[in-house]
Amino acid sequence: MVAPSVRFGQHPPARRTIVHVSDTHLLADDRPLAGRYDTQGNLVRTIEAIERLGIAPDALVFTGDLTDLGEAEAYAALRRTVEPAAARLGAPVVWVAGNHDERGPLRAGLFGEEPGEEPITSVHDLGGLRLIVLDSTVPGWHHGEIDATQLRWLGEVLAEPAPLGTILALHHPPLPSHIPFFDILELRDQGRLAEVVAGSDVRAILAGHLHYSTSGTFAGVPVSVAAATCYTMDLARPAETVNGMDAGQSFHLVHVYDDTVTHAVVPVVDAEAGDFFDAEWVARMAALSPEARLEAFSRKPS
Repeated sequence: MVAPSVRFGQHPPARRTIVHVSDTHLLADDRPLAGRYDTQGNLVRTIEAIERLGIAPDALVFTGDLTDLGEAEAYAALRRTVEPAAARLGAPVVWVAGNHDERGPLRAGLFGEEPGEEPITSVHDLGGLRLIVLDSTVPGWHHGEIDATQLRWLGEVLAEPAPLGTILALHHPPLPSHIPFFDILELRDQGRLAEVVAGSDVRAILAGHLHYSTSGTFAGVPVSVAAATCYTMDLARPAETVNGMDAGQSFHLVHVYDDTVTHAVVPVVDAEAGDFFDAEWVARMAALSPEARLEAFSRKPS
């Protein structure tokens, strides 16, 4: 693994790195979702891809729809798959509730707590970077809302800025979708959330729910939506006929710098890649002076 101190450009290494995963939709007894999607197998392949990166992330964040039906055994399977890998990576796991989850079984299965129907929220200190988990779920429904009590709590937490700023994680993204039927599944009353977020130290918002990667801004804050590990939406179709497909699974690498936050889409695929760049090449380039490096690599051949 290349040391994070190796750099050739003007930007220093990222202060913090987060792996952002979404919409695993596990079912008990390893049943296929909709009779066709191997959600457990796809999650395993995603975890393997994360471990192949050779990084030590500051957190693994799963933005909701952890299970498809809120089954206790599905949450147990999720822990069996994710937690050993997280331990090897030395990273905490941050669970976010989605509209397919059930608060009671989620609390019992993932946190070892007594079942309860209160919103599942939390605050995590990632070495000065604050990660706030919101619960946008509405029990019994698929659309999203954040109630007044949770908004007041969020405002109180944000009243004191964090050293490296704050990232919010929730399931329903506060963004529009070009797919018509997604409108009925969106986060409602987004203006109330915008009033709390505007002017705060929130630097990024992580979300899921849509089963495709997209991005935008909300109250002046960048929003990044990770695609699902279970199945994704085939956007290469007219909006009215978009359906799911067992392809295009991915996760995001979130890098937090002093002056920006980047979100890179990492595909979960078995593909043959080139071998021009490797750790040996980086070490060789690092040993050169900046002028020699520029001559060796940046100049176009005549």
